[in-house]
Amino acid sequence: MAQTDRPTLAVVGATGAVGTVMLQILSQHADIWGEIRLVASPRSAGRKLTVRGEEVEVMALCEEAFDGVDVAMFDVPDDVSAQWAPVAAAKGVVVVDNSAAFRMDPDVPLVVPEVNPHAARVRPRGIVANPNCTTLSMIVAIGALHAEFGLRELVVSSYQAVSGAGRAGIDTLRQQMSLVAGTELGTSPGDVRRAVGDNTGPFAEPVALNVVPWAGSLREDGWSSEEMKVRDESRKILGLPDLKVAVTCVRVPVVTTHSLTVHARFQSEVTVDKAREILATAPGVVLFDNPAAGEFPTPADVVGTDPTWVGRVRRSLDDPAGLELFVCGDNLRKGAALNTAQIAELVAGELTGA
Repeated sequence: MAQTDRPTLAVVGATGAVGTVMLQILSQHADIWGEIRLVASPRSAGRKLTVRGEEVEVMALCEEAFDGVDVAMFDVPDDVSAQWAPVAAAKGVVVVDNSAAFRMDPDVPLVVPEVNPHAARVRPRGIVANPNCTTLSMIVAIGALHAEFGLRELVVSSYQAVSGAGRAGIDTLRQQMSLVAGTELGTSPGDVRRAVGDNTGPFAEPVALNVVPWAGSLREDGWSSEEMKVRDESRKILGLPDLKVAVTCVRVPVVTTHSLTVHARFQSEVTVDKAREILATAPGVVLFDNPAAGEFPTPADVVGTDPTWVGRVRRSLDDPAGLELFVCGDNLRKGAALNTAQIAELVAGELTGA
């Protein structure tokens, strides 16, 4: 690519839930791209979507879709990324992948631009991975605190929105809410399950009027895949391979925006005033923390916004090196599409010398 040319971008999975948000972000961010090529499964080929105010026809995913492309953002299932990301990379495309297919590959950097932007430059396989949405909902704030205090341990509980399970999760919650509306609930075991019937969608239990202490698939010793992702990805992003992490992931009846309670233990004593100062000035973080005035982040406040919102900042009751936080992040924006777009923009700046 010539030094003055604007790079060509492919959005793979453009018609999905995260792909839709990606297109919105591309229209909102500075126009650094030349051609933007939309790619999806053959069944979506021929559809027209609006990007930067122009209609663009969706192409079917195939080798030729990557001809002349400089950067490709992938938001497709793991198996599709595993098959097609190397195909694109072999054509000289820098792939920014939002799936779990390459996150823990030692030859693939796992990047959060506010935390470890330098990692995006070293990509032996031509692929840069985007972390899981749950990790991304907290790691920008945790990374800022780690840079000051030195992180030693994390204990986390997540409250994950149904959109983390894709369109099927959103549709399931909406269907369940219609089924439970107007019914007598909360007086005996099984009320909600009887109202919902077999319509549990991608969830182990009904999520309407309920909380489900499970997200992902079963891993060793009773841990879930979502829980293991938070541990393993936090270690890799922060460069702390021995970081102690304990996680419980919970699905809640919220459409979009993940929330987490975080106990973070550091190498030395921390003060709330210093922690608040760091969080208030950290890129990509909003400190919203005045419980006396009823101010703390909730999904209803945060949905549709880009930053990680942080509130309930307290020093641990029995540990002068510990902090307690409540964080919220839109899992479709920073948790997926935005971080992918930010990585792609880093790569574009590198390619053009900007």
